Amino acid sequence: MTDNLFHKDTAGERREHATTYRDGRKRSAYRLPLALFLLTIVTTLIAGSSFYVSYEELIKHPGLISTGIPFASSLLSILVAHEMGHFVTSRRYHVDVTLPYFIPAPTLFGTLGAVIKMRSPIRKKTMLIDIGAAGPLAGIVIAIPVAIWGLYGSDIIPVSTGEQSYLFFGDSLLFKFLSHLIIGTIPEGYDIMLSPIAFAGWVGFLVTALNLMPIGQLDGGHIAYALFGRGQRIVSRAFVGVLVVMGIVYYAGWLVWAVLILIIGVDHPPVSDDDVGLDRKRTVIGWFCFFLFVVTFIPVPVKMDLF
Repeated sequence: MTDNLFHKDTAGERREHATTYRDGRKRSAYRLPLALFLLTIVTTLIAGSSFYVSYEELIKHPGLISTGIPFASSLLSILVAHEMGHFVTSRRYHVDVTLPYFIPAPTLFGTLGAVIKMRSPIRKKTMLIDIGAAGPLAGIVIAIPVAIWGLYGSDIIPVSTGEQSYLFFGDSLLFKFLSHLIIGTIPEGYDIMLSPIAFAGWVGFLVTALNLMPIGQLDGGHIAYALFGRGQRIVSRAFVGVLVVMGIVYYAGWLVWAVLILIIGVDHPPVSDDDVGLDRKRTVIGWFCFFLFVVTFIPVPVKMDLF
């Protein structure tokens, strides 16, 4: 009699294997987002500490990274609110999405933002506008009080003359309004030295505007398709043209954005209810988001001037 070379799983063993596989998949789904988020905490702390110490000082005294807490905590609160707005709303519609993947980067902000990967299609325009709008609306609800709080802690400083270069950050309509409301009129020859918290609010406004561009599968692309259907193609192509013109006239960075958008994709994929219109509530939400885009958009985000 020979030994049996194959083992036949019982029903209980099959269930145990399936459970083990699901648990392993769940653990792996959390590991990368968590690791990236922890790295982003570090990079935003480094970016925030640059308000107070040089990178050389930070290398010599790593404990000084704690000086970056006001900036890092303020910025990450805005970004987390934005991404969780998308995540929670997607889950409410039973759309299969990943946790946010934050992108740590050695930049002025310490991050390139975050992305969420959708693993199942969005079938209806109502889902498009709810999921697309949830992120920017949640983010701006945090960004506005952060900016207000930060502006109260900002200083008015003289812009000295001489051969000295300054890095200037442009204003959106909303940030300019808040600055005038809180600080008042800035005398000639002076400017606002943003506190780390105010700068985080400024970045939050910029992130909101970039996400609301009516292109492809950006948040604004979702909203534009929900409002205009296949007419979104015309809107997105026209906006790419606007970016090119602005890149030539105002800020070369918009040319980079135009190229990236053309690579990623200008058009939004169709949904199954193309012929179904939106209710009044969602139409108002959609147009409000475009109003939000207008008041948070910064034509010239950064420029270097010599005085």
